[in-house]
Amino acid sequence: TIDDPSAYFHTQLYTGDGNATQAITNDANAGDFKPDWLWIKNRSAEEHHMLANSNRGAGKRLRSDTDAAEDNNGVTSFNTDGFTTLSSAVWNANTHNYVAWQWKANGGTTSTNSDGTVDVTIQVNATAGFSIMTWTGNGNTSGTVGHGLGAIPDLIINKYGLTSTSNWSVAFPKFETSKLLALNNDAAFFTASGLSGYNSSVFTDGNGASTSGTLSYCFKNIQGYSQFGKYEGNSNTDGPFVYLGFKPAYLVLKRASGVNHWHLFDNKRDTDNVIQKHHGADYNNA
Repeated sequence: TIDDPSAYFHTQLYTGDGNATQAITNDANAGDFKPDWLWIKNRSAEEHHMLANSNRGAGKRLRSDTDAAEDNNGVTSFNTDGFTTLSSAVWNANTHNYVAWQWKANGGTTSTNSDGTVDVTIQVNATAGFSIMTWTGNGNTSGTVGHGLGAIPDLIINKYGLTSTSNWSVAFPKFETSKLLALNNDAAFFTASGLSGYNSSVFTDGNGASTSGTLSYCFKNIQGYSQFGKYEGNSNTDGPFVYLGFKPAYLVLKRASGVNHWHLFDNKRDTDNVIQKHHGADYNNA
């Protein structure tokens, strides 16, 4: 059980100043929140979702709303109390408003996980049930990789081909073992061979442990902090009550049975019910 979730996840709002760089200080956990996974969205304009992590280094970025390869337009640095942006409109346009969702892993300190047939560069936060994995495969479609969570993951967000175009894959191993969602489009669950064979140590990379590099974010349910699951709609104005065991600071919803955008909500952009302000992981709207 986590009594203080703000020690492991934080949403920071900031306003761009148009300068070459801007240091953003997190107002969380007594100023001691260094992110390992950083997801930033310009709230004021149509710009890509910007994702960076400390496994790959601050200078690297991916975008959730496209299948584009990784590039070198990342943030300048991950800091002990936040991060430093570049001048780009996606990070720091003058007077534009931004949201930065942030997760802690292991402070950027990685190790090698050899539980599977392919070695993985990994950092794990066992308390928060979160790991960041990167690896380069050997083309073996039955290759396995170690996720470090000690339990079957409840959520895996996966990006194949860091140096080539490829869809994001989103897996829910506890209730859907043969189908995936794509973070960068609005499609329903589709049958795919990309991820399978989930257990408490490894999963199988059916795409051959891509030789152009692969990245995965893995989560497991942690009481008081995180919950991943499914529910069925009822077509009423007031939908079904979904019990989590805690008041969420960040909520992601995706219709799995049909075409519909991803919806990202948090408790900083909209502070009182009904919560209406949202972004879509698969599109770049303000």
